[in-house]
Amino acid sequence: MVSYGEVLFQCMKHVYVIAFAFSFINVLSCFKVNAEEKENESKVIQGKKEHEFTNRLINEKSPYLLQHAHNPVNWYPWGEEAFEVAKKEQKPILLSVGYSTCHWCHVMERESFENEEIAKIMNDNFICIKLDREERPDVDKIYMTAVQALVGGGGWPLNVFLTPDLKPFFGGTYFPPKAAPGRASWPDLLQNIAKVWKDKREDVIKDANNISEKLGEFANEGKGEGGVIEEEDFSKGLLQLKSEYDPIYGGWGKAPKFPRPSQPMFLLQLGSRLDPEAIQQVSFTCKKMAAGGMYDQLGGGFCRYSVDEKWLVPHFEKMLYDNAQLVHLYLDAFLLTQEKSHSLVVKDILRYILRDMTHPDGGFYSAEDADSEGKEGKFYCWTKSDLEKLLTEEEMGIVIRYYGVTRSGNFEDHSDPEPLKEQNILSVVDSKLGFADIILLETAKKKMFEVRSKRVRPGLDDKVLTSWNGLMLGAIARASVVLGEDEYLSAAHKNVAFIKKNLWDNKEKRLYHRWRDGERDEAQIFDTHAYLLSGLVELYGVTLDNNYLSFSIEVADRMIAAFYDKEAGGFFQSTGTKDLILRLKEDYDGAEPSGNSVAVYALLKLAAITGNKSYREVADKTLSYFSGRMKTMAIAVPYMLSAADFASREPNRVVIAGEINSTKAKELLRAVHSVYQPHKVVLGTTGPIEEFAKSLADGEKTDVQAFLCKGKHCELPTADASKLQKMLLKKEG
Repeated sequence: MVSYGEVLFQCMKHVYVIAFAFSFINVLSCFKVNAEEKENESKVIQGKKEHEFTNRLINEKSPYLLQHAHNPVNWYPWGEEAFEVAKKEQKPILLSVGYSTCHWCHVMERESFENEEIAKIMNDNFICIKLDREERPDVDKIYMTAVQALVGGGGWPLNVFLTPDLKPFFGGTYFPPKAAPGRASWPDLLQNIAKVWKDKREDVIKDANNISEKLGEFANEGKGEGGVIEEEDFSKGLLQLKSEYDPIYGGWGKAPKFPRPSQPMFLLQLGSRLDPEAIQQVSFTCKKMAAGGMYDQLGGGFCRYSVDEKWLVPHFEKMLYDNAQLVHLYLDAFLLTQEKSHSLVVKDILRYILRDMTHPDGGFYSAEDADSEGKEGKFYCWTKSDLEKLLTEEEMGIVIRYYGVTRSGNFEDHSDPEPLKEQNILSVVDSKLGFADIILLETAKKKMFEVRSKRVRPGLDDKVLTSWNGLMLGAIARASVVLGEDEYLSAAHKNVAFIKKNLWDNKEKRLYHRWRDGERDEAQIFDTHAYLLSGLVELYGVTLDNNYLSFSIEVADRMIAAFYDKEAGGFFQSTGTKDLILRLKEDYDGAEPSGNSVAVYALLKLAAITGNKSYREVADKTLSYFSGRMKTMAIAVPYMLSAADFASREPNRVVIAGEINSTKAKELLRAVHSVYQPHKVVLGTTGPIEEFAKSLADGEKTDVQAFLCKGKHCELPTADASKLQKMLLKKEG
């Protein structure tokens, strides 16, 4: 069977050959460009006194776009102005996509986008658009899918060449300023693409039309076939996901290693009833990740991924969405194994989030950069000489033993022509310390953290994304009740207040995607709704506050009305706006779980809480739409498989009757959430909940008690927290 990539390659073959063959054998002379500057290309925005160049990005809110506002490239933001100019001048569009904390985005900017000669080639031949993938994930997904199909891989920076009507005809990721073996230089690529557009424009447009048509077919391949996920499908998925396990270093697959929490969370969910070995795999992996350099040993929080199999050398950027999911993962591991080390990691992550990643009014920031002072990892790394000046001899001895610090170091940034030398990434190499050693280590870590805090910090992407805030909201709410930390619950309350004030239009019942510096954008993104809904449902289960349940219902109703495909099932990634060449239904649970997976899980829980059958019907139809993926490609959709597993059996419902703000109610809630029981929901007896739960309330009884119910059958109520936990452990999910 011919693959989609092969089909696209055939469509692209003559364009590819013409555009690139000459550049690789260095026989193409420089393409002469028209030096005449167009009026709109010489337009300068206010601010030139401080910078030699200022382009249209100066008016944007995205930190990523603002990073490029003083490039000599005549960047446009994604929007109608750029599209109209491209159509008017019949120039191809160069769409360059990235995000503010992306290391290789910084590298390409320094090498090419700040180079006046290269910028001139770009300005003369293309309409250049910069896009923050975090602001418009729907746009990014379309063109990332196209590039992955065209060249067999993707990543950021993503550089895609489009026709004036936004259809892709070629693309790639990072390109160097000078040619390297097997890789064209960025200037050569630009000039070759420009020549092909000039000489063979009709062929390019024809190919772009074919690519767009095939892209739509590919996006829907294997979806909508219908079907029911059976128990054997879960077992099959479990084995498939376990098969890539690394028994030496933990994790699944080879380097680079990503945490990808949806996979180990599925293994725990299935392993808790089918396979204890899966639990061992996950617990071991959690320990290895937390001991590695990917984990910030001094400040808490995880970096995005490890470039090696040992979790030692990270890509140093820290993302809110990773850390939110990892809170859930480590809570699950803690509940299943009762190993305190997992709970300490949760506390460390949230210490970092509340200290460094929280707006004063309660919103959570998006990310921290990999670089500081132009060097990747400089903020986090240490030389042995630095530490010898800072620590006592005894402290130094423990730090050397515990972290394996050496004179030569264990990290050098090979992307930097002038890398820092003798740098040590802190990772745990010997954790077997006595009590006195632990005291010394803590003293040393405190000194190191204080000194590090005075360094130039990595750049902070301080935009607030509703989607990622929804992920962290659910995580911090759950951590508050499992670990008994009121500070976490206060942060969750404050976060919802921030979102309702700045990103929710109560009159229009409309949810917005991004807020920064007092302004929100206009983008309507499905993941925004799905992730926030999930967080709100989690927060309701922790607090039983009807205000959060009512808000959940409003968000769910808006999500279904705006994004749900009533005919086929599944949710589109965004509303049908004219700047999209197609609407996708995402299902891949990668670094972030897909919106469809998260929405299904949240709707299933909301249906069990409210008794609203329509939520269950939407969830079931969406699961049916993606059933083919779950049956054949479990490794791609672990979070959706977790949702399908939840849907496959009647959930346990813990109903807390009585005064929800009482000490006893809080004691029972903590008992409920301190048991690993993935097939449960928690609800009160008032508000927009299902009728059977309401019937359990005794209007004249003031004592708080808990009912454990399945369907219309409930166990005898209890006010004993330990008894309730035993009932939950006994009750088969």
